Amino acid sequence: MYQTTIKKSISFSGKGIHTGVYTNITLIPAKEDTGIQFLRSDLPNKPIIKANINNVSSTNRSTCLKSNNAEIKTVEHLLASLTGMSIDNIIIDSDNIEIPILDGSAYDFCELIEKAGIKQLNKQRSFYKIKNKITFFDKVSGTSYTALPSENYEIETEIDYDLKILKGQRAKLNSIENFKKEIASSRTFCFLHEINYLQEKGLIRGGDIDNAIIITDKKISEKDEIKLTKYFNKKVTSINGILNNTKLRFKNEPARHKILDIIGDLSLIGIPLMAKITSSKPGHKNNIKFAKYLKKIIMDDLNKISPKINLKEAPFLNKEKIKKILPHRKPFLFIDEIREIGDDYIIGVKYVSKDEYYFKGHFPSEPVMPGVLQLETMAQAGGVLILSTVEKPEDYLTFFMKIDNAKFKKKVVPGDIIIFRLNLISPIRRGLCHMHGKGFVNDKIVVEADLLAQITKKNK
Repeated sequence: MYQTTIKKSISFSGKGIHTGVYTNITLIPAKEDTGIQFLRSDLPNKPIIKANINNVSSTNRSTCLKSNNAEIKTVEHLLASLTGMSIDNIIIDSDNIEIPILDGSAYDFCELIEKAGIKQLNKQRSFYKIKNKITFFDKVSGTSYTALPSENYEIETEIDYDLKILKGQRAKLNSIENFKKEIASSRTFCFLHEINYLQEKGLIRGGDIDNAIIITDKKISEKDEIKLTKYFNKKVTSINGILNNTKLRFKNEPARHKILDIIGDLSLIGIPLMAKITSSKPGHKNNIKFAKYLKKIIMDDLNKISPKINLKEAPFLNKEKIKKILPHRKPFLFIDEIREIGDDYIIGVKYVSKDEYYFKGHFPSEPVMPGVLQLETMAQAGGVLILSTVEKPEDYLTFFMKIDNAKFKKKVVPGDIIIFRLNLISPIRRGLCHMHGKGFVNDKIVVEADLLAQITKKNK
């Protein structure tokens, strides 16, 4: 299966459910390995916010992302639709802070994607197949998740609010291919007793009975009716347990919407899954906790395997392009190519030539690449990853502050090709970057270490 994007740009507009602001959105096609990126075109320099778990800034009744001093709110429904419609690469141009809520579901997003068309790109899509049972439990909320091996991406959930009007519900999606038909049209919901609290917290400024299901878990007093009528600017009633008797699209619509939210939140892992995900009492906060937990397990597993790259293809960055980012020069520029840069990882290559200057003095009769230079090469690849996060990398330097857990597992000799993969251990904060790196030769680990580096601006 190949990566995809949309065939043409398409736009839509609407108000955000929490901020109430009106936003214009344009979905723009993107090339292979772009991933999903939000572009805040209303801000200076048009900052990019990548759809990455490390960029989650808030999970209070929605999922929000923040990066490069820019934020985008309530992304989960749009992200779920992109996953459900198998879109890997897209730029989401937004001229305000919140994605429009539309009717409270993801159905209109799916319709827009279909209207734009889906384009197959020229690079294979990577999946991660869950190999063993993974469990996650939050003691405070009692929320639980399980990930099991599967040939599809399937999700099931159960909710129980211990209320007469909404007791236990279950929902199941047997295959992500059925997302639009079975899940996309399920709408967000809340309870009547939450309205005052949410208003006091500055939320649901754009919420109304046309973009959310409001479940009346208490009797509406005359005072409440007057207040709600004023707030929603229309007369409110409740006979069947839902404000203004909104007809449900499914008997278990609330549980189905929880699946929608899970799909959107887990998409921030950044790797399409082949797994069966089950959950009990899910919500955005714990969805993101589970996503982070799951991503760590996935990355720990992937880091044991040499990256699969085609050395016959042109690199993402050759040595001349690397020199525009790093200040290093011959004879101390060791990294030869950058093959991939992701949100939190980088893959680089070192071709170990028999003509390397250090072989003349380092065991001349049996040349071996010094371990410290293997670490330096790894660090240079890490430096490219760090500097790729700033606007003008040529204005910055990276200094390594600490190297821990360094291990040299096999001799590196002339003719070897070292493939380095470095992953962020934690998000970059205050200019500090903590990474774990491995070097592979012929699919075997030859070197690994934890590196801590700091970005500093050059003295002019």
